[in-house]
Amino acid sequence: MTVTDRREAGGADPERNAGEMTIYEHLAELRNRLIIAILAVIATTTVMFFFYNQLISFMEHPYCDFIAHHPNKGITGRCQLYITGPLDGFTTRIKVSVYAGIVLASPVVLWELWRFITPGLHKNEKRYVLPFFLGAVGLFSAGVVTAVLVFPKAIDWLINVSGHGVVPLFQPTRYFTLYAAMAVIFGAVFLYPLVVVFLEISGAVPSAKWRAWRRPAIVIMVVVAAVITPSSDPFSFVAMAVPLLVFYEASILIGRLLHK
Repeated sequence: MTVTDRREAGGADPERNAGEMTIYEHLAELRNRLIIAILAVIATTTVMFFFYNQLISFMEHPYCDFIAHHPNKGITGRCQLYITGPLDGFTTRIKVSVYAGIVLASPVVLWELWRFITPGLHKNEKRYVLPFFLGAVGLFSAGVVTAVLVFPKAIDWLINVSGHGVVPLFQPTRYFTLYAAMAVIFGAVFLYPLVVVFLEISGAVPSAKWRAWRRPAIVIMVVVAAVITPSSDPFSFVAMAVPLLVFYEASILIGRLLHK
């Protein structure tokens, strides 16, 4: 039994036939790519485990900066996070190291993803693999940087909106997990323009369809940005929603140019 990476569309196509793989070959290929990606994440997670103190010093900065400007908001007037259980510190170190490992290993993960997709492409489409990979790394990095830049505003808003009589007593697990989750989620969401462009140049969804879907797409993107923003603050929402809208229009234009 064989499956093709392309639907039959008329006469024989030697490029398509050369790309035929059995279902077992597909599963073996997927397994190999997953193993490499997982090993990369494990390796980078191990590295970040030993650089944990430097990492949390960087991640604490937004909270420490807020306390420095609002000393009355801290219990002691100093930047401190508190654990309530003997295992909390170790659990936090593992979680933060894993998140940081995913971010650092993202180039390898994205490369393995594209290597898995490549056999299903025609020869004239395979020339886009390297540009797509570089674009994926760039967009993911842009998403992470956006999250890092907006997080200080997010934490400032979240503390202030709680009221004057409320003093923050943050646990490191929740604080660092929120920070890391924002970085990973922003990076992943910023990859969606590549999906749009890929569907356009492959002919699966032409640019005319994306233009026709513009209004409902805007509503969907705004709703998605509101739902998946981990901190639920307006700054993070805007920082995610606006780039999504801009990327949508840019993806349509780029897809049309590449398809021609």
